[in-house]
Amino acid sequence: MNRWLTLMVAPVLLIAVGCAKAPTEKIVAAEKAVAEAKDAGADKYAAEDFAKLQSMLDTAKKEATEQDAKFALMRDYGKAEQLLGAAQADAGWVTTETAKKKEEAKVAAVQAHQAAEEAVKKAQDLVAQAPVGKDRAALEAIKADADGLTASLGAVKAALDGGDYQDAQSKAKAIQDKAQAVAKEIEDALAKVAVAKGAKGKK
Repeated sequence: MNRWLTLMVAPVLLIAVGCAKAPTEKIVAAEKAVAEAKDAGADKYAAEDFAKLQSMLDTAKKEATEQDAKFALMRDYGKAEQLLGAAQADAGWVTTETAKKKEEAKVAAVQAHQAAEEAVKKAQDLVAQAPVGKDRAALEAIKADADGLTASLGAVKAALDGGDYQDAQSKAKAIQDKAQAVAKEIEDALAKVAVAKGAKGKK
């Protein structure tokens, strides 16, 4: 009797264990968590961590798909569920880290913007002092560069207002470098004029 009972119960247990259910809800939850991390800017401000997170989600979904393709009694979604749970948990951590790094980038971008403004102002002030001399065309070109830098500061402000702090910092740094180059060019010209005046005064 026990033998027949075992023969009857065994297939039932096999079906119960073997017919694993696809982790559809867990996939949706993990995808949502990863999407939220991306919306927070993780792909920009925590690119390496986000790449690992995305890879984990992709691996989990691939594993689930491979199990789907197997005969019903052979499916085992354990590995996929483990990866999905880890991806969802890590997504929360990545989102938090992104917020921190984004705030740091904002501070750096604001500082870069201020530095660029100061550099442009210095260049503009020097342009006003620039010697006219014989090469008026060169002076006009320098003035045009300085005016262009002033206009470019608007793009930095727009990037800051739009929350694209990496772009704002990059633009501000480029403007600062250019403004410093313009300022040096004028300073060199002023120095030459001073030397020339000094030489005349000694004669």
